[in-house]
Amino acid sequence: MTRAATLLPFAGALTTHGDPLYFHGVGWFVWVVVVIKVLVAFAVLLVSVMLMIWFERKLISDMQSRIGPNRAGPWGLLQTLADGTKLFFKEDLLPAHADRVVFKLAPYLSLVPALLIFTVVPVGGIISIAGHRFELQVADPTIGILVVLAMSSIAVYGVMLAGWSSGSKYPLLGSVRASAQMVSYEAALGISVVTVVIVTGSLSTRAIVQSQASAFWDWNLIRLGIVPFALFLVAITAELTRPPFDLTEAEQELVGGFHTEYSSIRFALFFLAEFMNVITMSAVVVTLFLGGPDGPVPHIASFDIWFPSVWFLGKVFLFLFLYVWLRAALPRLRYDQLMTLGWKYLIPLSLGWLLAVAGFLVDGWWGAGIIVAALAVTGLIVRAFTIGRSRSEEHPLLAPVGARVTRPTLVAAVPAVAGPGADAGRAAAPGGTPTRGTGSGDTAHQGEGEGSG
Repeated sequence: MTRAATLLPFAGALTTHGDPLYFHGVGWFVWVVVVIKVLVAFAVLLVSVMLMIWFERKLISDMQSRIGPNRAGPWGLLQTLADGTKLFFKEDLLPAHADRVVFKLAPYLSLVPALLIFTVVPVGGIISIAGHRFELQVADPTIGILVVLAMSSIAVYGVMLAGWSSGSKYPLLGSVRASAQMVSYEAALGISVVTVVIVTGSLSTRAIVQSQASAFWDWNLIRLGIVPFALFLVAITAELTRPPFDLTEAEQELVGGFHTEYSSIRFALFFLAEFMNVITMSAVVVTLFLGGPDGPVPHIASFDIWFPSVWFLGKVFLFLFLYVWLRAALPRLRYDQLMTLGWKYLIPLSLGWLLAVAGFLVDGWWGAGIIVAALAVTGLIVRAFTIGRSRSEEHPLLAPVGARVTRPTLVAAVPAVAGPGADAGRAAAPGGTPTRGTGSGDTAHQGEGEGSG
């Protein structure tokens, strides 16, 4: 038997990869399972958002030695529900100069992509009900990662259009910042995802999880060298406009940013989308780099069905804690720092690491050569940045950003009334430049001035 014939069943398995629910056609049972999957995913996300808001408020209050919500429900668990109910019944305002259609559409452009991203994330293994096997995942398209990237890009349009359609300057500035963040961080985000894809050999999220299921050291976090994971985490935090990258809603500068003109339920939808995006993107990070629901399962009956979901929830919870910790610990970056981080550091580093990983996949010598070339290019770039910075410091036209601007030291004018102190000042001035005298002459002149007044 030839090698091609030996690999044929494996190749067929790859091409037919997908949810086993559809292997025997689409009947009424399949439709029921799909509808239940969608409803359960939607309900889980809504409840998770409520718990996430409560968790963030309680954790930040603990970090700041406060109590946090503790009135509505046990331990304040129902405070988010109370706030949402209050916002639902508030007056819905529409600015006079707003674009009515776009203004009303923008909140949904932020919310719907967050829901769709979660549908392609595997949250568990494969279970069997009534002789039908299916994945704990709403959908498993062969281009799942492209769906995630497309939806994350569309979510930014909600912020951009909300600021533009409000007919106000401060929301417009927030939307412009959102577009700049998207352009600068989407490139690093996409390159980090490409690094995972070329190692896995598939765009399916389920296939990416299965490629990491052999052992702990097969997680993409380890076998890719941690750097793509760190770059993806920073880029997705900026994409979500979470602190310290929340420049689109900088209330100290923009009076609330892109959502300044929103009220009532539409205002609540933006924050619902923000926290939902935090949860879904934490799930995406776990899927790409930490093996998704992969983890050791005890040899106990039925544990292999639900225990992978416990691993998945535990990993997601770690990232939710990290996002809250960053919000409580880090100050907001300046706009120039945000752009510098994206264009000067994240994009070159992610591109160089992608080339190195691709080189090692081809051949070890290719990888070593790419690393040497990348280090040489990095040295040239660092040298160019250093020379440019030194030149700007030697010949400043404006004060450096963040530097204290003080009044320049002015040379005092020549006293109006001549006297001994003035003669002494003229004699002591270098180059014959008259300066203000010191001593009894100044006192006498002050007395004369006060007397004449």
